[in-house]
Amino acid sequence: MSARSGIGYDSHRFADGRKLILGGVEITEAERGLSGHSDADALTHALIDALLGAAGLGDIGQHFPDTDERWRNADSLGLLAEVCTFLDEHGWSVVHVDATVICETPKLGPHRDEMRETLASAIGINRLEVNVKFTTNEGMGAIGRGEGIAALAVATVDR
Repeated sequence: MSARSGIGYDSHRFADGRKLILGGVEITEAERGLSGHSDADALTHALIDALLGAAGLGDIGQHFPDTDERWRNADSLGLLAEVCTFLDEHGWSVVHVDATVICETPKLGPHRDEMRETLASAIGINRLEVNVKFTTNEGMGAIGRGEGIAALAVATVDR
C-alpha cells in the first residue's frame, strides 16, 4: 500500500445572476453566485485538484480546460465523479478528503452535512471520510471584502 496526499486550491469572484453552488449544494439564501466557466463550485474544484495532485495525475485545468466548450456550465460533481473514476483506473482509491471554504458571507455551517453527503456520494466513500470546514478572512483582502469565495482541500489516496 502506498498512501499519498495532495493539496488543491480554488477561488472565484461573486457574480450577479448565478446560483451559488458549493460542494454540490445550492446555497439558496445567497444573493449571488460565483463566476466561472463551469458552475464555479470552488469547493469541488479544490477537491478535484487535491485528488489529482495526490495521484500525480495533473490538475483540473489539464482535464477540464475552460477553453473547451464541453465544460461550459458543467456540473462540478459530475467532474469530481469522473476524476474519481480516472483515479480508480490508475489504481488509486480515495481514503479521505478535508476542505476549508473561506468566505465572509453567506454563513455555510447549516449546509455542512449536506455537502459532506453530496461530496461523499460523488467520490464513492463514506461521508465520515469527507470533512468540510468554514472560516472567514477576517475582513482582509478580496475574500474579506466579500468579493468572492476561496477553498482549500487536502486529499489522501492509497494504492
